[in-house]
Amino acid sequence: MSTVAYSQTVTVKDQETEKPIELVTLISESLKAYATTNSYGQADVSAFKNAKKIEIRVIGYKMVIKSYAELESDGFEVFLEASNLSLDEVVVSATHWKQPSSKIPSKIISITQKEVSLQNPQTAADLLLVSGKVYIQKSQQGGGSPMIRGFATNRLLYTVDGVRMNTAIFRGGNIQNVINLDPFATENTEVLFGPGSVVYGSDAIGGVMSFQTLIPELSLTDKPFITGKAVTRYSSANNENTVHLDVNVGWKKWALLTSISSWDYDHLRQGSDGPDDYLKSYYVQRQDSTDMVIEQDDPLLQVPSAYSQINIMQKVRFRPNDKWDFQYGFHMSETSPYGRYDRHNRVRNGTARYAEWNYGPQKWMMNNLNINHIGKNLLYDELTIRLAQQSFEESRIDRSLNKDERSTQIEEVEAYSANIDFKKVTGNSNTFFYGAEYVVNDVTSTGFTTDITSGVNAPGASRYPQSTWSSLSAYANDQIEVGSKFIIQVGLRFNQFKLDSDFDTSFYPFPFTSATINNSAVTGSIGGVYRPTKSWVISANLGTAYRSPNVDDIGKVFDSEPGAVTVPNPSLNAEQAYNVDFGVTKIFGNFVKVDATAYYTILQDALVRRNFQLNGQDSIMYDGTLSQVQAIQNAAEANVYGVQAGVEVKLPSGFSLSSNINYQKGEEELDDGSTSASRHAAPLFGVTRLTYSYNKLDLQFYSMYQAERNFEDLPISEQGKDEIYAKDENGNNYSPSWYTLNLKAMYQLSDALSLSAGVENIADKRYRPYSSGISAPGRNFVFSLRANF
Repeated sequence: MSTVAYSQTVTVKDQETEKPIELVTLISESLKAYATTNSYGQADVSAFKNAKKIEIRVIGYKMVIKSYAELESDGFEVFLEASNLSLDEVVVSATHWKQPSSKIPSKIISITQKEVSLQNPQTAADLLLVSGKVYIQKSQQGGGSPMIRGFATNRLLYTVDGVRMNTAIFRGGNIQNVINLDPFATENTEVLFGPGSVVYGSDAIGGVMSFQTLIPELSLTDKPFITGKAVTRYSSANNENTVHLDVNVGWKKWALLTSISSWDYDHLRQGSDGPDDYLKSYYVQRQDSTDMVIEQDDPLLQVPSAYSQINIMQKVRFRPNDKWDFQYGFHMSETSPYGRYDRHNRVRNGTARYAEWNYGPQKWMMNNLNINHIGKNLLYDELTIRLAQQSFEESRIDRSLNKDERSTQIEEVEAYSANIDFKKVTGNSNTFFYGAEYVVNDVTSTGFTTDITSGVNAPGASRYPQSTWSSLSAYANDQIEVGSKFIIQVGLRFNQFKLDSDFDTSFYPFPFTSATINNSAVTGSIGGVYRPTKSWVISANLGTAYRSPNVDDIGKVFDSEPGAVTVPNPSLNAEQAYNVDFGVTKIFGNFVKVDATAYYTILQDALVRRNFQLNGQDSIMYDGTLSQVQAIQNAAEANVYGVQAGVEVKLPSGFSLSSNINYQKGEEELDDGSTSASRHAAPLFGVTRLTYSYNKLDLQFYSMYQAERNFEDLPISEQGKDEIYAKDENGNNYSPSWYTLNLKAMYQLSDALSLSAGVENIADKRYRPYSSGISAPGRNFVFSLRANF
């Protein structure tokens, strides 16, 4: 006895140009079936047979609803009408599963491949900047630390293909890990604003950045499906030379995808019109065993800021039938060493403070296996298992001017994770999401010094203790449709975390050699979405989030010095955040879309250093000195509030106008109990775009801008950083307001070739984003050629 299954292919095209549309999502809630079109605009819809309602949607087009019978009568061709005024994007980051954004109480945005192709971001940090809703801080060209709703670094979460990227050494200071990711190999990027700990666990306080890399595509016919793209790009501000290639080869059950990218950036040139405080007209060079301070021929060049990077991705997909889907991914990223530019700006005794201050090569590797099963049984309709192993390496290298001793600290993390997620539809109005996660991080930290004259190495102090951090958690999320206009979502998560650390007392005479933290955290959320009409979406969300203490927190014992010794605190709990937000989106007619979200977040039990007791004593002998005992404690509070607003206007003759603006204000409690403006609450910022599209041409003129942050409103920790801020009329540090004018164009030369060009910062403004240690590029000409096959 045998059965033969015949696949049925649907093709989705643009209504005006009749060109195929890639990444269109087809969803049937009743049959629990979904599909996504390939680069030919095609998808297998065999699983949709007899469906009475199939939702067909993609960003930039109006949603279409058809039955399977209608698809059949239309010859399995669907034509979509272009429109940016949509309330129904398909998102994944809210629950790990594909859902319309109109069913999610939290604010979520998507950054599409089309936007990335037009904007040509150099790094994944610049890719996030495209949204106009994420602020990016940079201490050097090789970096980018996102700020979202007044939070950053270890209070934001990064995921790649659903795998947690945060490690146990994510610190409170700015981090650069996002540049490990390749914008060319990214299929879609989503940003979830506000708490995400119910689904993602620790660190998801301010938001979640979810990166989905390219997925291998299978063939819908008996012939191999071969597709890919090749890209080359040049930018004038840093003499960028970039090349990228990805190739997909798919058969009916197997598919392979290979991606490789290479970037090379010279020293970054800043603009000619702006504060002279940002100019550093010298650099340090070693000549004949002496550090020489060399005057630059071009004072606008920021030396040292050059670096290079390579990324490789290999994926294998096996789909034996309609029920099972296996995907394996290998990711590798490595940068060259690069200078931390803000540290090179520091002076001492009227000259350069450092001869060297570099980050060593930043390395990341990930192996992950993703297994998806459509079960439609008592326990689940769909199941996803993610198993991942990641390796991280970063290092810091510094040497003072005309000193022979170079200090090097190297941190390595081996991260292992296992996730299992279930989706179960119960009845016509209830969808239940639940799952569990286990994460382990092994941290190895070493240090050594090098005599650069003799080349002899000697042991040195490490940055962190040798540690193992682990987390075990389970969550449940229930989505209830109350009638046709109202949806409620309720979630709860329990997390047990443990940290074991061993301290080397060779360089620090600690009265302890180990520390253990073993504690738990509970978080929850409740939210609702109300759609009174098809043109309105009103949402509200009340949620909590948490951040478990990690190795960077306990590693602050290495800040000890005679007079004050920091000891481990085994009673540390997780930081807890409480957030409320309210959002409204309205479409007027068929040409204006307005959205606004207001939020307020309170962070309690924040980790700060305070006086403590060790074995009943408030002072102990440390390095020969009677010293006050201190420890990191859950003793501080912070609050952030703000508004995110946007407007999109569809104008006649192919024109459209959009604008996004973000206002956030925060206050945080410091170690000494005083309060300060929140360091990671950026000044008001935004972007306004005028876009023109016609046939093969896309044009965009846009402006990015930031409001001033004066000295009195700077965080206390920022007020003394002479090396990164401009001076006001009183000689105090401040962050000036700025704006840029920019023009981008993309023209489709043929079905296979497209040309992109642009001018960024047309007015050649010299500006530095808030809290950044390096100025943004001056006038920058960008040229890119892309070939699709």
